[in-house]
This record gives sequence, C-alpha cells and structure tokens, in this order.
Amino acid sequence: MSLQEASKWASQYLDRKVTLSNLSYLLQYGRIKKHGNNGNPLIDIDELKNYYDSFAQKEKEWRKILGDDLNWHLSFVEYKESERTKHVHRLHPYKGKFIPQLVEYFLDGHTDEFKKEVFFKEGDIVLDPFCGSGTTLVQANELGLHAIGIDISAFNVMISNVKIEKHNLIELHKAIQKLTFELEQFQRKRNNTVFEEHLLNELSVFNKKYFPSPDYKRRVRQGLINEKEYSREKEKEFLSIYWDLVRKYNIQIKQNKDETFLDKWFLAPVREEIDFLFEKIKEIEDAKIKKVLAIILSRTVRSCRATTHADLATLREPVITTYYCKKHGKICKPIFSIMGWWRRYSIDTLNRLSQFGKLRTNTMQICLVGDSRTINLIEELKKKNHSLAEMVSKQGIAGIFSSPPYVGLINYHEQHAYAYEIFGFERRDELEIGPLFKGQGKEARDSYIKGIANVLLNCKKFLKKDYNVFLVANDKYNLYPRIAELAGMKIVNQYKRPVLNRVEKDRSAYAEIIFHLKEKQL
Repeated sequence: MSLQEASKWASQYLDRKVTLSNLSYLLQYGRIKKHGNNGNPLIDIDELKNYYDSFAQKEKEWRKILGDDLNWHLSFVEYKESERTKHVHRLHPYKGKFIPQLVEYFLDGHTDEFKKEVFFKEGDIVLDPFCGSGTTLVQANELGLHAIGIDISAFNVMISNVKIEKHNLIELHKAIQKLTFELEQFQRKRNNTVFEEHLLNELSVFNKKYFPSPDYKRRVRQGLINEKEYSREKEKEFLSIYWDLVRKYNIQIKQNKDETFLDKWFLAPVREEIDFLFEKIKEIEDAKIKKVLAIILSRTVRSCRATTHADLATLREPVITTYYCKKHGKICKPIFSIMGWWRRYSIDTLNRLSQFGKLRTNTMQICLVGDSRTINLIEELKKKNHSLAEMVSKQGIAGIFSSPPYVGLINYHEQHAYAYEIFGFERRDELEIGPLFKGQGKEARDSYIKGIANVLLNCKKFLKKDYNVFLVANDKYNLYPRIAELAGMKIVNQYKRPVLNRVEKDRSAYAEIIFHLKEKQL
C-alpha cells in the first residue's frame, strides 16, 4: 500500500489516528521495510500488522512481569508523541516530568469505567509542591482550575511561569527577529558557519556512500554488518577529512579554559555565540519577553552541548570531533553554531505559546520559588498574586497532584547546570529531596521519607478538610505507606500504570504508582 492507504488502514485497525509522519518514522528507523522508490514508498501491510500486533503482546508480557493489577488504561498508548508533548509542555526539556494526559485524567471533572468519582471541579485550587516544569499548572489552566506550584529550583520556576503566563506574541516575534539579525551580523566576522557548511557537505557524501538509510540499519539488525568493526573503521576514515577542514578554516575547537560546565561542554565557536546572545537578551526591557527569550536560549544551549546524540540526556565525555552515531546509524558531528537551533526553537516557542493561548481559561496559576517543607504559602502568594492568596485563604486548596522526586534518581539542579551558569541563578542542591548524589541507601531513604512527609504536613495547613492528594511515584522501596503515616494521611487507592515512553534507553517493563491519599481519621 501507499503511505496514504496504509495510514487509513492503520487508523481503522488501531481505532486511532495514524498519520503519514507516524509511518514515515517507522520507515526512517527501519522498523518496517520500505518498498517501491523514494518518490513513491510502499508498505507491506502484513509487516505493519505484525509490528502493531507486537504491542498487544507487550501488554501480556508486561502483566506477567509487573502483575495483573497493571492499569493499562493509564498507559495512554493511544496518544501520539506530539499529543504527549502538546503545546507548551515541550517548551523546554525536563527530566522526570509526567505526561499531561495523566494529570488531565485525575483533574478532569468526568468519570469513566475506570474512574468512578470526580476529585476536582472547575474553580477549585490545586497545588503541586514539586512543580518541576509546570505540567500540573498548565493542565489545571486547560481544565478551568486555579493552581499553585512550588519548586526549590529558580530555573524550574521560570520554565513553569513562562508556560502559564500570557504573552504579547507580536512583540516577542519582533524581539526574536532583532536578536537573530544581530547574531547573523556577529557570525559574519567568523568563519565557523562556512566551515560547518563544508563539513556537512562532506558528511552527506560520505554517509550516503557508506551508511545508506534505511538499508544500513536493516543490514545491521540482520547481522549482515558487524556494526562495531565497520563503524570504527569508517569513523577513523572520515577523521582525516575533518581535521583537514579544521586546519583549512583555522577553527579553534576547544575553549582556552576548562573550569566550568560552560567551559567544558561547548566548543569555542558555540560559547562565543552563547555569550553574545545572552548579552543582547540582557538589554531587553520587557521582563516577560526577556524570560521567554531566556528559555529559548537555554533550550538552544542544551542542544548544542559537545556530546553525541545518544548521550545528550546523560553526558559522558565532551566530543570535539566527528563520530559514529549509533542513534542515527551514520557519522555525525558536534555543533559549531547555535544559529540552527536558535531559529528552530524560536519558531517552535511562538507556535506553542500561540496554541496554548487558544486553549487557556481565565484562571490563575503561579509557581513560587521555595522549600515546600517550610514555605508559608499565603505569605509568599501575597507578594506575587494577592487575589490568589485571598482565594486560598477563603476556600482552601482542594488537593495536590504532584510527582515527587524519586529517591536517588536525578540531580535536579545539575540537569540544567548550563542555565544556572548563564543566568546566574542561585543553586540550592542541598535542599533537594532524594537527589542522585545522596544515593539510595538506608540513610538516603530515611531522609527521603522524612522530607516528603514534611512537605505534606506543611501543605496540609492550606488544604480543605476533605482534600485529595495524588502522588506519582515508582515506589520500589515501599516508602509511601510510611510517608502517609508520618503525614497523618492514609492511602485510599493505588493506580499502577505502565510507563511505555521513557526517555532512558532502558525499554524493560516499568511501572509507576499514583497514590491517592486522604486525611487519616482518628
């Protein structure tokens, strides 16, 4: 079948929309074989059917491993990647965030065959004491709920507030155009962009010859090519071309010092552009526009780190040469200019803010910098949003929906180390609950239990009497019964959901639990 015919067939077979881009992805990454020619690709429907059927088998296998109490309804497998990262939810990368559909399911004022009661209604206030990148706040706005977030990280708070604030997109667009023009003028004095264009041309010729897509990946999977030996040989072969170009254009690769994150993880031409653009952003007078531009710059900077595509989430060693990329199955290169990503993310940000602007309700959301164990919520709200502070005082907060940090899994400040250095935010790593650097030993687990319980105890001061608390966690150490007890709460329900779309390379069966807590009756 053609892609159009296959799209219609797959949509009927799966009872959900399967787009041409979904099928193109499967072809590009060799999940299914491409027949016909580039101008008219064809798909073998039997092969496509087998591919989709493997997911039905996956549910059976995961239930065997994780148990029959697995709530597959909460896998949200029917949602495309673009829906799981809709509008402002992908304004900036963030490790450890939950998908908006999960938040929406519990905040929404409707029941279904799996959710028998409504926990929140329009006009309620919901709290997220581990706000992260603001998923709960955004979904609360969509659903007509007021929401307050708290986070120890000043950068996380900036991301969250940029997402939920109203923006003058016309003025933002003008500011972006001006900055882009100034960056272009700055680049003309340097030769890194000409060098990179020449390098890309050489790579295109080389990869087309030795790593044709998708045939190369299929041959590797079929065992016809020894990927390790072949890639090492070709990687070495291209390096001589790379160094010849470096000498020809007189490119400085490494920075002159190696003291900070920005010194270590960015090539010299990239660092020059980052510093130039940041200085220009500092000159912007409108505070809201300046914050959006800072988010675009941060997102750009993250994508321009000197690392391989496969190690972008977990940095290993700086990469200063071309290399074989296992993710893309070809020779790739580090970044020598931020311009491409700056343009891409600028357009994307404007589009996402515009999309959310059409959905937003006339409700109030805000994220506050603070320690959720000790913050006086009403006093801090009075400084930022007096109307919301009064509302909390009068009607109380209906409940909590949050994903606390998992014990010993992520250093939350460190994942955005580049942003803290660029913008000069104060780091409060020592106040993180359950960070990676403290490990997962008994002492770390005991500290985690105490920390989460103290957050709940502090937040209870501002909750309604008949509150509902939902905490999303992978509780492999069974810590939450003790947390609930210390907080004077009881776990009234648990929803175990499979996590199918993890950022990590590990694709093994994995589940998380949504704990439903209420006040413990004496």
